[in-house]
Amino acid sequence: MIPLEQWQEAGKCFNWHGHRIFYVDEGTGENLICIHGFPTASWDWSWIWPELIKRYRVVALDMIGFGFSDKPRSFPYSIMEQATLHEEFLEHFGVKRAHVLAHDYGDTVAQELLARSRERSETGKSGFDIRSVCFLNGGIFPSMHRPRPMQRLLDSPLGPLAARLINRRKFSKSFSEVFGQSTRPSQSELDLFWQLIDYNNGRLVFPKLIGYMRERKVNAKRWVGVLERPLVPMRFINGPEDPVSGAHMAEEYRRCVPKPDIVSLPGIGHYPQVEAPEESLAAFLEFVVHVENAGE
Repeated sequence: MIPLEQWQEAGKCFNWHGHRIFYVDEGTGENLICIHGFPTASWDWSWIWPELIKRYRVVALDMIGFGFSDKPRSFPYSIMEQATLHEEFLEHFGVKRAHVLAHDYGDTVAQELLARSRERSETGKSGFDIRSVCFLNGGIFPSMHRPRPMQRLLDSPLGPLAARLINRRKFSKSFSEVFGQSTRPSQSELDLFWQLIDYNNGRLVFPKLIGYMRERKVNAKRWVGVLERPLVPMRFINGPEDPVSGAHMAEEYRRCVPKPDIVSLPGIGHYPQVEAPEESLAAFLEFVVHVENAGE
């Protein structure tokens, strides 16, 4: 794990429609885009980052509303906007083709990027080309997503009040519950996660960010469709102990996706890259190297 302060120092900022977007861009080789989850940020990837950048040019943003990026109260937060942010960032920096590694909320952003890629291929338009996608735990099938009580509360009319009442202790308890029994973060790690999500009063935009749960249901046909009829190689690395998107999500993936490629990590919960970095890294690299060799 790279210390949070060091991660922030390694990053740069991109101006996106007047908003400051934090990102880290390191390494050389094939492009790899890492898309983080809710409620954390790109620092989630720091547990496997040093090994990734030995093999790839790796780019990870803090999406708007997250981490060290701006968190405007009036912004129309949505998966669609986050996908557009990624597309415009990649276009600005000349990234035309990349592998994608995604987690949680980022899985859904990746699904929207896949849907847009499908549309471009059908219409003959050019744009960002996805070479492969590796998903980590996330609500890729909305019908199987099991939100935590805190998520349900944030998505209710009481959401703004609940967000104001969240503190370090309440966050630590709720956050720890999605990890495996033996792989829960230490108190010092929980303090750093809290520091990251509360940067610039980030918890106050949670009620807007959490709208992704409803957005998933509205766009289920579009986003599940890219899994049922895949355009690119896909792998699902799953922590089965995750109460939100664990073994039950992997089972749905197995049922719905043609020739499903699933790696289950016993004893692991919602954050495989944090709880089991070596195993997660090995599963990802095995997949992506196979994709690259098959393309030669």
